[in-house]
Amino acid sequence: MRARAKRWSVLLAAGGLVSVSACRTAETPAKAAETARPVARTATETFRVEPSRLESNLRLPAELMADQTVDVYAKVNSYVKNLRVDIGSVVRKGDLLVTLEAPEIEAQLASAKARQAAMEALHVASKANYERTVKTSQTEGAVARDAIDQARAKEQADAAQVVAAKATHDELAAMKGYLVLRAPFDGVVTERNVELGTYVGPSGRGSNKPMVVVKALQKMRLTVSIPEAYSPYLRLGDTVSFSVRSLPGRVFTASLTRRAGALDAALRSERVEADVDNADGALLPMMVADARLTLSSPGPTVVLPRTAVVESGMGTYVLRVRDGAARRIPVTRGLRVGEQVEVFGALEAGDVLVLKATEEMKEGMRVAEG
Repeated sequence: MRARAKRWSVLLAAGGLVSVSACRTAETPAKAAETARPVARTATETFRVEPSRLESNLRLPAELMADQTVDVYAKVNSYVKNLRVDIGSVVRKGDLLVTLEAPEIEAQLASAKARQAAMEALHVASKANYERTVKTSQTEGAVARDAIDQARAKEQADAAQVVAAKATHDELAAMKGYLVLRAPFDGVVTERNVELGTYVGPSGRGSNKPMVVVKALQKMRLTVSIPEAYSPYLRLGDTVSFSVRSLPGRVFTASLTRRAGALDAALRSERVEADVDNADGALLPMMVADARLTLSSPGPTVVLPRTAVVESGMGTYVLRVRDGAARRIPVTRGLRVGEQVEVFGALEAGDVLVLKATEEMKEGMRVAEG
């Protein structure tokens, strides 16, 4: 019995070894098959890049200004003698606005005129003396050479005095001309700050404010400050529409005529202007307007859905798919309109991008277009 039990133990042990060996043999091909199986690709929605133009409507506050504005000040110390205009007066170019009075200028002008006449008389005498001396010198020994030189010097000195006297007279005549002030262009008097007899001049109480202000209202200027980000999309000739609160329901249009070409130091914006026809006089200077501009890319650019652009601590980028793998491509954002955004970077037409990119999508991840 003991011999039989020992034999069965040996047989069972041998069977167990065979069983374990068989299990291990079966397990090895399974693992090999699993290792050889290709890595699964995540099904991700993609799209192809196509160049296009992006347009945006920009709404900004604006201001209306007169096409021309002049503040009329006095050039010389004087008093208001005649005031021909008042607030609201319509004037034409050359119309008389204000006449001033300065008695001292009249006296100085009369003195300068008399001095000029005296210098001219002296010059006539010295010139005649010089001519007689030259004629007499034709007789040999009649006149010394030194006498001729002296006569010539006197004539030239008197001629210079005449020129100086005339210059003084002309200067005072010009000063007198400043006493008559005329309109420099067609317009409307919008401000008057003097009365008859008011003292005016370059210094003193009369110079604190202009005597009158004239503005040309037939044409207005619409001024808009464009933020730096939108400045590259502006072009002269673009249409701008605007409205003002005091005229509800009316929409005015104009074309951009001028642009500063530089940014304002305070607002970091570029000032642009549009000329507005105001023949009916409905618009007034200093009105605040609500301006609308249509901005568009200067040429075809890359416009993507907003979901395709990732903004993270690693920068702004998109995921481009090549050979089944996603790669990060750094980009710079441009104009954004709704769910569309303009980007600049190493992208070309036909590139395949992930439509809904996220930070969780790793560099080099396998992507199956879907």
